[in-house]
Amino acid sequence: RIVKYQGPKTGFVEYGFTAPNRSKAFCDGINSTDLGPICGRPLGLGFYLPTKELYIADASYGLMVVGPNGGAATQLATSAEGVPFRLPDGLEVDQLTGIVYFTDASAAYNLSQIDQLISNRDATGRLLRYDPKTKQVKVLLSGLSGAAGVAVSNDSSYLLATEFIPARIHKYWLKGPKANTVEVLLNITGNPDKIKRTVRGDFWVAVNVQTPTLALKGLRINGVGTILETVTFGPEYDTSLITEVNEHKGALYLGSLYPNFVGVYRP
Repeated sequence: RIVKYQGPKTGFVEYGFTAPNRSKAFCDGINSTDLGPICGRPLGLGFYLPTKELYIADASYGLMVVGPNGGAATQLATSAEGVPFRLPDGLEVDQLTGIVYFTDASAAYNLSQIDQLISNRDATGRLLRYDPKTKQVKVLLSGLSGAAGVAVSNDSSYLLATEFIPARIHKYWLKGPKANTVEVLLNITGNPDKIKRTVRGDFWVAVNVQTPTLALKGLRINGVGTILETVTFGPEYDTSLITEVNEHKGALYLGSLYPNFVGVYRP
């Protein structure tokens, strides 16, 4: 389900859900990746601010959308060019065009098989584009190994997409003389997951670095691949895979598949 934070007094309240027959009694408080087909498993979220619609990449139900008042999600797509989604993950809505960009981490493995996906270095992931006007999904990139996050630039001229397994970030041009071409923007130490744009126009990348222990970091980069800032999180997150770093009003909000809380880091 999707929850909304209402402040310290109220805490989190339910905003929406993706599984059409989701049982609150059964699903609330359960975090098993095996129960995605029953309870839903939203992994990527993105508002389209002009309409207040919330688009969702759900690991079991595909691309979905919730209306401005929350509630049950409507399923928009479950496949692209004849290939079903197995693990929809990252999502971004272009605020200038309304186009939805999202990733399918694998065409072979689902969320409960993520260990096999990584150990086999699966390379069936895709970067996808959904046009709400035509209701069509187009494949922008295929052959990705652990396609994870996606973020669009402020001027909608390019997007950045992360590949978890080969530890790199791609730059895909949407406009201009390089439109519809891609380049490797940055190779990094560690495995990048979600990527989120800031109000300044740069980007935070959630990175998991396998050392003798697991180091969890946030990298702030710009559109030309320069690392502007590195933040290491811990010790509370030292045993958990970090999936997202999102900046809001000077604080960094940390997402993960496993803990039952949202982390907040304030410099």
